[in-house]
Amino acid sequence: MLRRILRWLGYLLAAITIIIVLLILFFDWNWLRHPIERAVTEKTGRALTINGNLDVKLGWPVTHVQVTDITFANPAWAKQPLMFSIKRVDGGIRLPQLFERQFWLSTVRLTQPQVFLEQSPDGRKNWLLDRNQKDENAQARIDRIVLDNGHLTYSDPAQKTQIQAALSTRQTLSQGAATADIVFSAQGEYKGLPLNASGSGGTILALSDETTPYPINIKASLGHTQLQAAGTVTSLTHFSAVDLNMTLSGLSLDQLYPLIGIALPRTTAYSTKGHLLHNARQWRYEKFTGRIGNSNVIGNMQVDGGGKRPFLRGDLTFQLLDLADLGSPVGMSKQNKGKSSAPNRVQQAASTQSVASQNKRDVLPDLPFRTERWNSVDADVKIQAKRIQRARALPIENLETRVRMNNSVLTLDPLKFGVAGGTLAGAITLNGQHDPIQAKLNIHARKVLLNQLFPTFKLSKTSIGQVNGDFDLTGEGNAISQMLASSNGKVVLLVNGGEISKLMLETIGLHLWEILQLKITGDKVVKLNCAVADFDVRKGVLQTRTMLLDTQITTITGSGDINLAQETINLDLIPHTKVISPLALRTPIYIRGKFAKPEVSIDKTKLALRSAGAIALGVINPFLAIIPLVDTGPGKNSECGRLIQAAKH
Repeated sequence: MLRRILRWLGYLLAAITIIIVLLILFFDWNWLRHPIERAVTEKTGRALTINGNLDVKLGWPVTHVQVTDITFANPAWAKQPLMFSIKRVDGGIRLPQLFERQFWLSTVRLTQPQVFLEQSPDGRKNWLLDRNQKDENAQARIDRIVLDNGHLTYSDPAQKTQIQAALSTRQTLSQGAATADIVFSAQGEYKGLPLNASGSGGTILALSDETTPYPINIKASLGHTQLQAAGTVTSLTHFSAVDLNMTLSGLSLDQLYPLIGIALPRTTAYSTKGHLLHNARQWRYEKFTGRIGNSNVIGNMQVDGGGKRPFLRGDLTFQLLDLADLGSPVGMSKQNKGKSSAPNRVQQAASTQSVASQNKRDVLPDLPFRTERWNSVDADVKIQAKRIQRARALPIENLETRVRMNNSVLTLDPLKFGVAGGTLAGAITLNGQHDPIQAKLNIHARKVLLNQLFPTFKLSKTSIGQVNGDFDLTGEGNAISQMLASSNGKVVLLVNGGEISKLMLETIGLHLWEILQLKITGDKVVKLNCAVADFDVRKGVLQTRTMLLDTQITTITGSGDINLAQETINLDLIPHTKVISPLALRTPIYIRGKFAKPEVSIDKTKLALRSAGAIALGVINPFLAIIPLVDTGPGKNSECGRLIQAAKH
């Protein structure tokens, strides 16, 4: 009995095997077209239509499928009726993932695909396959794609983006062997800026392949930004790794914001070339060279992700820094600096009100800072300028600073300039968390040489001495002009000892006889005992507390104010001669008018003789804050210190 049962089981298994083999050999997979269409339509709410042949070659773990003339509908909200139409699809489906309800294609070849991708203003994406098009997990995963003559359209009205791309396969011969690559072109609009791109890549698009770098060569323009890059990208959908040699140019670095999402300063026209690398959460632009206007820069930049904001680190060295190119980053357009070239279109659009106000302002920069972008990045960038190109009237020699951005608070600390043989050093803080910006400036001038401070002033060449000073100001505003116009604090300048042009002093004292003599014999120098300018700053007005210049032959005292809001000067200089001049007017001298064009005049009704230096010492009102500025050097006595101590008693 048992033997008979086993014999019948053998017959049954053989019959089942024969039936399965016959089904495999003679089964028409097209019988499954309509069940597949119904299942997809029921799952997604969108019609899948297979108008051509369906063929399947079973395998494990990948089963190969070929479908011809296939279309898939868009959701009702989309502008186009179809998400895609494809002449033929050849693909490998991963069966283990399919049993887990994940649609995963290893490699798929698309012939003449027409694809329309769209994102709605409320965030729905037509490539997500759930009924509401919002589940990021409800999408097909494709490792690699081989394209044969296709078109792709992407639309995102909320981001002002509309792109049309064409892709085709190009056959080439390399060392006698036939190779193929994808040639693509794209036109349209990206975030409101006109886009044009073209290039080539490997035949197989590595969309989700995390192991195989995809070769790419691209040339693109976005607005006024031009890009060329060649290298490899791993995983085109995630950019898990990038290795590109890149050149980039444009009208201003701040125009890169739509592309990289990080705020960079407004600059003049730039170009740069370097090596772009990416892995994990880090982007690095290394060993790059660049030009910003007339300035040359080299360095490395790095952006680390994973925090609340991207963190930008950098080390920049300017081989040549043209100060004219710093105008825009500090809020000054080239119009303010007397340049003939006009600001770029972005500068004009971003500062319409400022440009309109330039007719009112003479000197102080009033181009606004764009603080709305400051919270896009934190930063720590070191900047050094080895050689500085500047106007002759501005004796700046070098620059070292560290620029940091932390939660919309921008600091330059330390900030150090070489100026006229000395230094300007200190810190600047701009707090962009507030509107308007809260600004703080603390700068110390040390050992600045008097004869180099005003190189275009002929009489200063015969003057010798060191200028020390402190600038301690706070203010608020969204442009430098506004910050200075609202500033409070103090400004102190002091020259302790040295020599000064006698012709300049006699001219100020209106000693006509001495001026004539010096014109004939040539200028001479006299001992400079002390020079002090001490201002109290309130709401943008520098009010003199002490203004004094004391020499062997004269003492000059001053009073008045300098208005940073109105950009006006209102100073009175009174000379007190220490020697008798046979022909001297000795009248107060008035300096009045705008910063850009001050006027010097005398009071003809107050012509009178002035007493000697003792009278001058009687009107001195120095403050203790001046004493730290007195730098006599080893073994020297300070004339300024003596005058200050005498006035205290």
